[in-house]
This record gives sequence, C-alpha cells and structure tokens, in this order.
Amino acid sequence: CDFLFFLESRYLSFDDVLTWSGVSAATPTEEMNGAGNLMDFLDEPFPDVGTYEDFHTIDWLREKSRDTDRHRKITSKSKESMWELIKSLLDAWSGWVVMLLIGLLSGTLAGVIDLAVDWMTDLKEGVCLSAFWYSHEQCCWTSNETTFDDRDKCPQWQKWAELMTGHAEGAGAYVLNYFLYVLWALLFSFLAVSLVRVFAPYACGSGIPEIKTILSGFIIRGYLGKWTLLIKTVTLVLAVSSGLSLGKEGPLVHVACCCGNLFCSLFSKYSKNEGKRREVLSAAAAAGVSVAFGAPIGGVLFSLEEVSYYFPLKTLWRSFFAALVAAFTLRSINPFGNSRLVLFYVEYHTPWYMAELVPFILLGVFGGLWGTLFIRANIAWCRRRKTTQLGKYPVLEVIAVTGITAVLAYPNPYTRRSTSELISELFNDCGALESSQLCDYINNPNMSRPVDDIPDRPAGPGVYNALWQLALALIFKIVITIFTFGMKIPSGLFIPSMAVGAIAGRIVGIAVEQMAYHHHDWIIFKNWCRPGADCVTPGLYAMVGAAACLGGVTRMTVSLVVIMFELTGGLEYIVPLMAAAVTSKWVADAFGKEGIYESHIQLNGYPYLDVRDEFTHRTLATDVMRPRRNDPPLAVLTQDSTTVEDVETLIKDTDYNGFPVVVSRESERLIGFVQRRDLTLAIKNARQKQDGVVSSSVVYFTEDAPQLLASNPQPLKLRRILNLSPFTVTDHTPMETVVDIFRKLGLRQCLVTRSGRLLGIITKKDVLRHMAQMMNQDPESIMFN
Repeated sequence: CDFLFFLESRYLSFDDVLTWSGVSAATPTEEMNGAGNLMDFLDEPFPDVGTYEDFHTIDWLREKSRDTDRHRKITSKSKESMWELIKSLLDAWSGWVVMLLIGLLSGTLAGVIDLAVDWMTDLKEGVCLSAFWYSHEQCCWTSNETTFDDRDKCPQWQKWAELMTGHAEGAGAYVLNYFLYVLWALLFSFLAVSLVRVFAPYACGSGIPEIKTILSGFIIRGYLGKWTLLIKTVTLVLAVSSGLSLGKEGPLVHVACCCGNLFCSLFSKYSKNEGKRREVLSAAAAAGVSVAFGAPIGGVLFSLEEVSYYFPLKTLWRSFFAALVAAFTLRSINPFGNSRLVLFYVEYHTPWYMAELVPFILLGVFGGLWGTLFIRANIAWCRRRKTTQLGKYPVLEVIAVTGITAVLAYPNPYTRRSTSELISELFNDCGALESSQLCDYINNPNMSRPVDDIPDRPAGPGVYNALWQLALALIFKIVITIFTFGMKIPSGLFIPSMAVGAIAGRIVGIAVEQMAYHHHDWIIFKNWCRPGADCVTPGLYAMVGAAACLGGVTRMTVSLVVIMFELTGGLEYIVPLMAAAVTSKWVADAFGKEGIYESHIQLNGYPYLDVRDEFTHRTLATDVMRPRRNDPPLAVLTQDSTTVEDVETLIKDTDYNGFPVVVSRESERLIGFVQRRDLTLAIKNARQKQDGVVSSSVVYFTEDAPQLLASNPQPLKLRRILNLSPFTVTDHTPMETVVDIFRKLGLRQCLVTRSGRLLGIITKKDVLRHMAQMMNQDPESIMFN
C-alpha cells in the first residue's frame, strides 16, 4: 500500500498538472498572431499516444498514473446516471472475467495437450485396432480380454511389427519396431521445428525467461500473440511426443500467458495499459503452473516467487482464482483417467524417520551439484550455438539430437517411455499389486499383512536389473538434457530435471531400504527399523530427489515445496522436501547465484533488473550518467524556442527514447521529459489536423503561447505530452540507491540534476551495463535498448 501511495503521489497525472496550473486567458500576443483559439489537439486523444515500440521498456509510473486517472474518471461519471454506474461495475468485474476466461482456456488446452501427447507417444510403438485415436492404456481399458497380470497387453493393441509382419517376437520384429520408433520420433521433431521456424519463431524454448523479462516491463511484440499460442500448442505436443528430453510444464506457462494476452485485448482497461496487462500475465503464469502440475497453490507461489516483477495483493487474489478455474477445468477433462490432475500423483502410507534426513540432505547436495553442472554446460552450449555456424541450422540440430536420443533411448525401457510415466513409476510405492521390475522383491510366503503395510523385503533379480538400467538412464538424461534445452522447439526443463532427481532418489532409496533390511541391528536403524516393519519408502526418496534437482536448476524454494506436496496429497513429507530444497539451493548458490532462467536472460541480453541481485559497489550517479566527459552534449528540447523542423531533425539524427525539456540551453533548468514516440505521433497528427502547422512553427511546452510576431506561423502546443514530474536524482546519489530505485519503481530513465540544473540522464540500459562492468562482464552484452 505504501508503494502504491508513493507511485500516486510521486508521479502527477497530466490532467492534475493542468488543473493545478490553471488555464490562462488569451494574451494580446495570441491575438496578434491569430492564435486566440490555439488548439491543444491532445484534448482529443489519438491512437498510439502513450504506447511503446518493440524492444523497449515501459514506464511503470506513467502506466500507474494513467490507470489512476481512468479510475477517477469512471468513479466520477458513475454518479451521473444509471448507465454509467453499470459501466463502472462492469469495469470493476472485468478483471475477474478475464481470470475466468484464462482459467477455462488454459485448462482446456492443457487437457487437450495431455491427451494428444499420450496418444502420439504410444503411436511410436503401435496402434489400437478398435479405435486408432486410443492410446495404449485406453485401448486396453475397453478390452474384455485383458488379464490383471498382463494388463498392458490386449488383442486390440498391436505393435507395428506385429501389424505389418504378423510376428510380435523375435529379432526381426525388434529391429522393425526399433526402426519405426526412431522414424516416428524424427517425423514429430521435424514437424515441430518446421512449424516454429516458418510460422512462429517465438514459440521455441521454455518461454519463462522471456515471460520474466516481459513482466519486468519489457516489450516483445508477438511473443504472446495468437500465432504463437496456436503454434506453441501444436508443436509442444509434437516435441514431447518425439521422446526428446524435455517437458511441457514451462511451455504451458507461456501458453497460459498467451491466453492472458489474448483476453486482455477484449478489454480496453488492459489492452491500453501495459502495467495492468502485466498484472493479468502474472495471474496467467499461475494458471499455467496450476495445470502443468495440478498444483493451484503452488502455481500462485511460483508466479510470486519466480516469475512476477510486480505482484500487488489484488493480483494475488486473481491469480488464485485463475489457478482454481484452470485446475477445475483440467480435472473436468480428466486426461489421465485417474481422477487426478497429474500423471504422477502418489500417496505414501509410511512415515519418515529423523535418521532419513541424512540421505535426504545428500540428495539435496546432489541436486545442487547437478543444477550447477547443467546451467554451466547448457549455457556454454547455447553460447556456442549463438556464436558459431551451428546456430544457422536449427532444423538439422533438432533432427540430429532427436535421432541420437531415439537410438539410445529405445533399448532401455526406462528411457523409451515418456518422462512423465518414468517419474510416475519412480514415485510409486511398491504395493502388493505392482508388477514393475522395481517391485520385484522376494516375498515371505507366510506374510499376512494389509496391502498398504508390506514390510521391507530383500530385493529380487528384477530390482537389481532395474538399478543397472536406471543408472544408465541417469547418465543418459544428464548428458542429453544439456544439449536439448534451448533448441528451436518448445522445451520445458521441469520434467527432465525431476526425472534426473527421481532416478537418483530411487537408487538411493533402494540402497537405504536394503541396508535397513540386512543390517537392522546397526545403531542408525536399531531405534526405528525393526525386522518385519515397513521402514523405508524408496518412492519418497525419488520425490525428494526430484525436488532437489528441480530446485538446483531453478533456485525455487517455497513454491517448489508446495508444488511437490500438492503432488503427494499429504503434508507429512514437507520437512524432507524443505531440507532437500534448501540444501540444493545453498549448494548451487555457492557456485553461482543465477538459476537457469536468469542465466538465459543474461545470455540473450534482455534488460532485466533482478530484484534479488545485490549491488554493493561505491559508485555515484555522475559515474554512470550520460553524456560522459568526451561525449557530445545531451540532446534536449527547449520549452518555447524549438521549431517543428528542429524537433524532426533531432528525432531523425538520434535514437534516444525521449528528450529532457529545459527552459533554455543557457540555463538548462529542467522542466520535464517527453517521450520520443509521443513526440513523433503528436507532430504527425498535428500536421494532419491543425491548420497552419509547418516546419518553422514553434513547438512550446508552456501553458501560455510564446510572444511571436504576427508574420510567424501558428505555434504548436505540446504541453499535454510533457511529463512534468520526471524522476530525478542528484549527481552525488550513490548508485546503490539508483539501482534500488530502478528496481522498485520500474523506471525507464532517471534524470541527473544539480540545484535544478540538468546534468545528464541514466537509463535502465546504462544501469545494466554498469552492473555488468562492475562484475567484470561485457557491458555490451545488453543488446536491447
């Protein structure tokens, strides 16, 4: 609340300034030069004033002021008539309507994506003869000939070799299935990269680094457009189905934000105000995570902790509502057929013990080390992609990585299946009805216990065989994910990171379980693990490992723990998850503060000021401001002595985003600041609508027209586009304070003065360059202005 009050009090609206200044009567000079009815044509707003160009940063203070003005006008008009009152109520409810629409569409798209991925993933191995649109599981659900022991086998589902040759077993059938598996994977990935390359280049990647940058106030036109939404939805299905080591969770955040941007265009309240639009996008990001993980509360916390730059309390409520609607919509579709929102929902029946914190913390250490390794290796590979010939052949790169992935993945059953199914199996507790290799324990024939309370048992040959396959799968996933993330197809990182952690966790869990069984008399097991008791749950270790690795890569903490416990449906395992997540973050932060998304933001040179970064260098505003000592003087406009031709020449010869307005070039007393885009549009519109405006017309920013001779052309009044309260600091202001101001107020630029005299200007790009220089990085890596 204090922050909003500061915004309102610090940045006066144009209407307020004019009201407080008063409107002067026509002066004799105005009558002399025929300007008695001078037209301030901005009294009638024209399109695009106050908007921003592509790859520019918005002015948060300006957007807040405009929304305050709009709200004030609606409130005052609502007292005039019943119709105006109804319009004000509709305006107040428009935010909730947008949230409802975002939740419905994002939930529906997530359900469709889940169903399509399930079908197309199984299509690589075979087809359902009774209904080709059924996945393997759905096909056998409908069969009356399926037995419990062979629940994955039914006459209606046939593998490609059996369908083509009539033989389901043998070397020939294996080779044919192998070949068609690779062929389908190549086809899916080729279609995905081709659609992205031709129709929507912004549909590639995870999307979260760009979403973070957009929410910080940066403009990337088309990144949240209709074509991006359509192509990202289609190609996400193709990319995940191809079997590449990627997930759909990150791209679903991008898809949900595209939905939010689409519905913003229906309401002028959001379409004409970039600040309000970003509040909607923050809520949409929460809805995206809600449908990605089936975790509505975790989605809201993810948006707050990881994505959003400005997150007022009102946005928190609306994010919660959007996440709720999205989760409800996905639950109604029930894409997994288990009445759950995710494929790997699990419930454990055994409590954890204090001694198990040691392996949990070790998994946290592994997650931090894996996160550090992945970030450094992936960024190095992506930098090589951008700076070498490799970046010129994105289609060939995708095809090559897909081919290698498919060829190496098929022989191992744990890498052949989809990553979500792999995580689901690793999370599962071994009950009496499980048929997985991981549950191939040697049972005691005299055992008679409830199904949910099976004691620890010695591992059978299937478990040891599965351990070797999981170890190979772990190495494969670690290596291939490094080269997959960042290619020109939709690619999420949540699921591959969770898979790495889940594999490592399951291996550790089985090891601890067997140690507890064979050495229950050891002091570490004696107090809590008695013979015949169900002591260790390997699936819990898999879940903790998944959380640790995901936290090591993304540096998430609170939202990560909430997402993971929403997956399990129980609060009992929060402490192990917290211990692993915190340890993972500590270990990863010891090698570098940036998570994978911040690292990609730096790699791409996006102008993003991270609120979590600390600036401790002892520099002053005068060290950063422009112009520097040997630079040309600062480009400025005077309040009443610049002509239209001078302004147009200045705009043509420079590429600055705005210009300070001073009393005169001699005094350089600051009056205000005018945006380049507004100036260009104002002059263009004035030439079309206002008679007498020519190149020699004087442009003035004062309330009263300057005293001109009668022979002079009619002057042009542009006071209404002038920001009369630009943010200023003195030349001796510490840069630590300046950086803090830019972060917390979302400034575009800041003017530097001394005793009211203009000295220079500091832009967001200048701040980022200075911070990079202080950290011994290339200041020119900030590519966008």
